Amino acid sequence: MPYKNPKDRKIHKDSPLEHKKRMERQRARRAIDKKFYDSPKDKDPTAEVREGKDVSHKKALDKGGSNKDGYTIQSAKKNRSFKRDLNHNLVSEVSKRERNKVK
Repeated sequence: MPYKNPKDRKIHKDSPLEHKKRMERQRARRAIDKKFYDSPKDKDPTAEVREGKDVSHKKALDKGGSNKDGYTIQSAKKNRSFKRDLNHNLVSEVSKRERNKVK
């Protein structure tokens, strides 16, 4: 049921650092969409190469990365396979799959 009084709504405020990271992610997504835009006939601005996938940063934003370090298109599963702590911060940029690989 919708809120009757706007004062009852929870106000979501990002910290300045979280806001900056979110803006970096959005800029990367928009750059990919602009680079691989299909045609003006398509009303969906999302590029077909990005549909169902994530834009991942080569150096994670949690580890001090930015768009200048580069970004790629990956499947959501592969992009989220890194080890995280209880606060959901990135612990290791090596996935379990890579760690268990036989050399």
